[in-house]
Amino acid sequence: MCIGIPMRVVKNNEFIALCEGRGEWRSVNTMLIDETTEGQWLLVHLGSALRILDVEEAGQINDALDALTAALQGDCVDGYFADLSRT
Repeated sequence: MCIGIPMRVVKNNEFIALCEGRGEWRSVNTMLIDETTEGQWLLVHLGSALRILDVEEAGQINDALDALTAALQGDCVDGYFADLSRT
């Protein structure tokens, strides 16, 4: 399974951005997307930015990744998906 990680641009050059997300710092290749600006969120996979994210989508992905971590540790995940309703 492949997972993209939301990362926020801290500093950018022409084709490489220094990004941070989920406790990590990475140099990210941005050649596949439009020009980036500092503070922007990117979906990063294998060191390359796949697309630009808005703040809300980055938060939703981070919540889902937090829930996955909790599930793998055997914790309850109900609180991670408050926007979903059970029918």
